Amino acid sequence: MTTEKDDATQLQLADFLPYKLSILANRISYAIAEAYSSRFHLTIPAWRVMAVLGLEDNLTAADLVTRTAMDKVAISRAVASLLDMACIHRELDPDDRRRSLLTLTPKGRDIYQRIIPLARCYEQDLLNQLSEEDQRALKQITNKLMKRVNQWEKHNVNPASLQETQDV
Repeated sequence: MTTEKDDATQLQLADFLPYKLSILANRISYAIAEAYSSRFHLTIPAWRVMAVLGLEDNLTAADLVTRTAMDKVAISRAVASLLDMACIHRELDPDDRRRSLLTLTPKGRDIYQRIIPLARCYEQDLLNQLSEEDQRALKQITNKLMKRVNQWEKHNVNPASLQETQDV
């Protein structure tokens, strides 16, 4: 017989929200990547860098780390790959010569514009599985969860330590 205490000390990974969201996001990303990776020779991190630069030019690698929530090594490799492919351009920041600013090249912008419809098709197919009410609820729920995670980061909140103080 399982007690409430046993349930609190065990974790069913398949039902753990962060795990489920991570798996879902990864599977969606890999599915979309199949549509562009062989055609444009891009990795998922490289596409994410391009997607961010497609909206805003003159960003640093540190800006890309922040906007994509990817680690520095993944950003560095993606940037190097995109520079080699002539999809992005790097120049020194005139205000701070220690920093480099990254922008899409015309080739990079063309690839970016060609991938957007592919990505939108995948997004629309997923959204078509949901009613309009479900879509609104999904947007509201993901916004609430993102807001909470932003609060954790901004205020250096550790929910586990909050739980420990409540248990005392």
